[in-house]
Amino acid sequence: MRGCHNRGRNSARFAAMAAAYAAGSGFGQRGHGRRGGFGDEGGPGGRRGKRFAGEELRLMVLALLESGPQHGYQLIRSFAEKSNEAYSPSPGVLYPLLTLLQDMDLIEEAPGEGRTRSFELTEAGKAELEANRERADGALARLAAMGEQAGRTDAAPVRRAMMNLRTAAIQRLTREGVDNETAFAIAALLDEAAQKIERL
Repeated sequence: MRGCHNRGRNSARFAAMAAAYAAGSGFGQRGHGRRGGFGDEGGPGGRRGKRFAGEELRLMVLALLESGPQHGYQLIRSFAEKSNEAYSPSPGVLYPLLTLLQDMDLIEEAPGEGRTRSFELTEAGKAELEANRERADGALARLAAMGEQAGRTDAAPVRRAMMNLRTAAIQRLTREGVDNETAFAIAALLDEAAQKIERL
């Protein structure tokens, strides 16, 4: 009986996972750190895991602020533009980092920016960037290289296939008579596809 109870709970959990996939939280979304809604922290076929170490990301933010004050969204767009939309940190990564840099007295709020909180380098931030110029330039060069690679990759067929997958999953999950076993089977198929893609 206990095994049946656990199986029921697992089925419900997989049902929720499958519904989330179908709703677009995992497929077909254009999000931060993705191009065309796929790949973790990177562009088409991006490898799983972080693209940049925390120290590199910190130095890149300082380097981007060297040209003048920017607010959070502007920084996210700066990353995206320099990488041809292949990479940008999520707000959940960038904003805590800005708070950390401010606590470290490396950046400060820029005056006269109205309601929007823009940041600029402090003298300590300029010195930190200059002391680590080679590493900052190397990280920015990697960012640009990601953009060049993304530009050579045609992601349109993958986006089309992902939209087809999303549509098929939604139609099946909203059809009358769907149970937990069906949702479990859909989740298993999605997991299998993800594993095959990772092995390419």
